[in-house]
Amino acid sequence: MAVRARIEPIDRDIQAIIDTELSPAAQSRALAVFAAKQLADAQKTNTAALGYLPQHKTFVDGTEGRPLADVKPDGRVVFVFDLVDDALTWIGEQLVKHSPVLTGEYAASHTLLADGVEVSPGEPLPAAQEYIYLSSVPYARKIERGLSRQAPEGVYEAVAVLAAQRFGNVASIRFSYRSMLLPYIAGSANRAERAAMRAQPARIAAMAMERATRQPAIIVRTGGRR
Repeated sequence: MAVRARIEPIDRDIQAIIDTELSPAAQSRALAVFAAKQLADAQKTNTAALGYLPQHKTFVDGTEGRPLADVKPDGRVVFVFDLVDDALTWIGEQLVKHSPVLTGEYAASHTLLADGVEVSPGEPLPAAQEYIYLSSVPYARKIERGLSRQAPEGVYEAVAVLAAQRFGNVASIRFSYRSMLLPYIAGSANRAERAAMRAQPARIAAMAMERATRQPAIIVRTGGRR
């Protein structure tokens, strides 16, 4: 999710001063100074909320990476803080940190899906409404039940709680179970839906397979990233 701090020609009083008393170059300088202050305020707020300073991108008059001094007198400066990227990176690191270690297979099995599509390590994160971390090893559910002495409280649920505490104001983060083979298939909610489902044996079979292959998962919902 991109959290934006957008600066346009200030407010009504300052805009009037810029229009009537300053040269175009001076107007640009004034807007650049104002934008820099807004960035500093946004960074301070994010640091206080998250406990660290998130990275950001700067767009000046629609172009990424241009210096603030290049802004036009009637231009626009946008700062975009990609906080979800930081949240997902942190979750991945914590899953490895909390993993029991014997052969290293489990620690290396944590997989990230973006709207159901696997994201390769090191690959830029695609825009998505839902990101899911889960383990690909068949014994992940046993570890989650606390059967490993190295992780008596499990791994995924513990990390999900920590992530929600740290990034709950950035995205919806929760623990659940999901299948790597099939997307989530909702069951019937009432008598009419149950009756209709009995006439859909393929859906019943798919639902049974989806439930049988579920793994512990951390679900991060953003509502859509830009």
